[in-house]
Amino acid sequence: MALMGTSDPSRETEASQEKPFVLRALQIALVVSLYWVTSISMVFLNKYLLDSPSLRLDTPIFVTFYQCLVTALLCKGLSTLAACCPGAVDFPTLRLDLRVARSVLPLSVVFIGMITFNNLCLKYVGVAFYNVGRSLTTVFNVLLSYLLLKQTTSFYALLTCSIIIGGFWLGVDQEGAEGTLSWMGTIFGVLASLCVSLNAIYTKKVLPAVDDSIWRLTFYNNVNACVLFLPLLLLLGELRALCDFPQLGSAHFWVVMTLGGLFGFAIGYVTGLQIKFTSPLTHNVSGTAKACAQTVLAVLYYEETKSFLWWMSNMMVLGGSSAYTWVRGREMKKVQEEPSPKEDEKSNVEV
Repeated sequence: MALMGTSDPSRETEASQEKPFVLRALQIALVVSLYWVTSISMVFLNKYLLDSPSLRLDTPIFVTFYQCLVTALLCKGLSTLAACCPGAVDFPTLRLDLRVARSVLPLSVVFIGMITFNNLCLKYVGVAFYNVGRSLTTVFNVLLSYLLLKQTTSFYALLTCSIIIGGFWLGVDQEGAEGTLSWMGTIFGVLASLCVSLNAIYTKKVLPAVDDSIWRLTFYNNVNACVLFLPLLLLLGELRALCDFPQLGSAHFWVVMTLGGLFGFAIGYVTGLQIKFTSPLTHNVSGTAKACAQTVLAVLYYEETKSFLWWMSNMMVLGGSSAYTWVRGREMKKVQEEPSPKEDEKSNVEV
């Protein structure tokens, strides 16, 4: 997923092993920090664009549309740059093929739901509650894996899911007790969690249509999204609201909007970078720790006062998510270590 030129994976592994421990530790620390800064900055910036009293821009679909447009243009720009400077930038060639675009369309519909519901959730709930509001992704992963893929889940994994659900309901209860609960924002958070799970499932099905290239998939997803968002902008009256927006000609407004699009593009890159330099398990742990830091920063920044049970709901969600990652990691490792039936029969014959 790297933008710069990549080499053979085996050589990269050998090179990483040759690097001193301090240098490798420094690289990992820098990559994790970059992921944290990018992800947290994107959330706070989107909150400003979607629900800032000073901006007063009530066009969440347009904000999402513009971020998709920026991402699509960046992908095309990097593809052109790679064609002009093949030695400097490694990026797949992107040509818009309507046949491929149609193949990606079902995923694009789910993708639109995911990013739209994410932004709508962030618009109606505070940044501090945002993590809890859309915390049911793991639960939907388990449910959809059973319903669509007929994959069962272990008792311990289900137990961690029950902790997440308990933390979610406790968080909703405490937001209601403090008078800050937005049922609309909470519903959008649940829908966002569902779409994130569906997005992961459909991505695996659609990847062969784009030669298993994440960047090609990103390009087609965002191009399709831009086209599908246009009728929504007309139907929901957001284009008219945008025309009446007093800061439409402000350079500051467009700089912030474009910066939001850049962060949206960058999060995919830094996520892949963190997985490359660490592991998928470490990435999940880092994401959980980042969510905790983001919640604390939001409470401090917005000068909010939260009850003990409110904090407990966050700890239950984060703890349940971490426990699920650990349980699934152990289960996958155990499956990999167990010999297959054929190998077992072979060893018995040899004995």
